[in-house]
Amino acid sequence: GQTREHALLAYTLGVKQLIVAINKMDTAQWAEARFNEIIKETSSFIKKVGFNPKTVAFVPISGFNGDNMLVASSNCPWYKGWEKELKSGKATGKTLLEAIDSIEAPKRPLDKPLRLPLQDVYKIGGIGTVPVGRIETGVIKPGMVVTFAPSNVTTEVKSVEMHHEQLT
Repeated sequence: GQTREHALLAYTLGVKQLIVAINKMDTAQWAEARFNEIIKETSSFIKKVGFNPKTVAFVPISGFNGDNMLVASSNCPWYKGWEKELKSGKATGKTLLEAIDSIEAPKRPLDKPLRLPLQDVYKIGGIGTVPVGRIETGVIKPGMVVTFAPSNVTTEVKSVEMHHEQLT
């Protein structure tokens, strides 16, 4: 179903780390057997897609009630927490927040040529053309001359901003 599609799409788009939050556990009366059944099924198809289940945190949650989101829940005393393998060792925790905090930041190759896939382009009166995107490789600084592909348009970078904050 939808979870399979999301896993395949994430892997295809280059996502390397995954968290599986098993929601609505309250509607299954926090049944350990149901949680384990979902882990087994999910592990099987994420492995087929290309993920290693040993690197995935599986967290039983109730988004509606907030169980295991920020604080460990007393509704599932059988749940001892998640453990996953990282490049830097192992990580453990009980909550979704701890699983999110355990995600390792991806390495951005700064020594490679600049690659900045554009998400959008704005034309702002009095300022000019503002391309928006995320730097995948390389570095961009004010004063640099950059060329856009495939149009081969070359221009000088006047300023660089991230979240409305000027970068130098």
